[in-house]
Amino acid sequence: MTQEVFIKDVMVKPATIAKSAKITEALDKMLDLGLDPLIAVNNNTVVGTVSRQAIAEKLGSKQNAGVAPAAIHVASVVKEDFTSVYPDESVNVLIPLLQRYKLVVVYDSDHKLIGQVSAGDLLKKYVPEDGISSAIEKVVTIDSQERVVHLRRRMMDDNITRFVVSENEKYTGIVTETDVAVAMRKFREAVDDNHQDHRIRNLLVKDIMSAPLITVERSASAADVVGVMLKKGISAIPVMDNGKLAGIVTRHSLVNAL
Repeated sequence: MTQEVFIKDVMVKPATIAKSAKITEALDKMLDLGLDPLIAVNNNTVVGTVSRQAIAEKLGSKQNAGVAPAAIHVASVVKEDFTSVYPDESVNVLIPLLQRYKLVVVYDSDHKLIGQVSAGDLLKKYVPEDGISSAIEKVVTIDSQERVVHLRRRMMDDNITRFVVSENEKYTGIVTETDVAVAMRKFREAVDDNHQDHRIRNLLVKDIMSAPLITVERSASAADVVGVMLKKGISAIPVMDNGKLAGIVTRHSLVNAL
């Protein structure tokens, strides 16, 4: 990377949500803007971030089974999972930071929030020069008939944020923390408290997955893969190699490969 490029050249307008807002508002904003996470603020001060994964965990918890999604506040899911930089710093400092954090916030000299940088923002400017091979990660699959409660448990216990869904030896979709968050919200809003525990156990992966599955070939260029991610608003794409599932490429793994 060139030293002439600065953080101000890649940063975008900060996307914030008040700590006092409802998590349904945060989820709607993330989906509308195609962002994850949002910056959580309290009286214009950054207090952390709120992610789709945190919302999915909150809505899927039995402790909150009797609480309407719109009654849960952002404050209950805020995590201090971010770091900060200044606009006139070299863009080179972003790579190690975005390898660890989902989001980097940008302050001016008065410590006022003026921007943010995510993996997607950096990848609009830079992609791995040697293709996607160095960015391919191990992919985890799950059967379409698996119960969502088991899916959620695997996500939490093994810290897995996405699964490629298989059905009859074919790959039919992908299920992520976003799908779980959206599904849990709809479920909690539609099903009476007394029937939630029974009904949620009958919810299957095929009921909430995103389909059809978008894939790329192992020979695809990094620029083309990033282009698909940004156009479709997705953070990961499974990789095929001669008809077989070879792995998955994510925005994070592409930054790691820079």
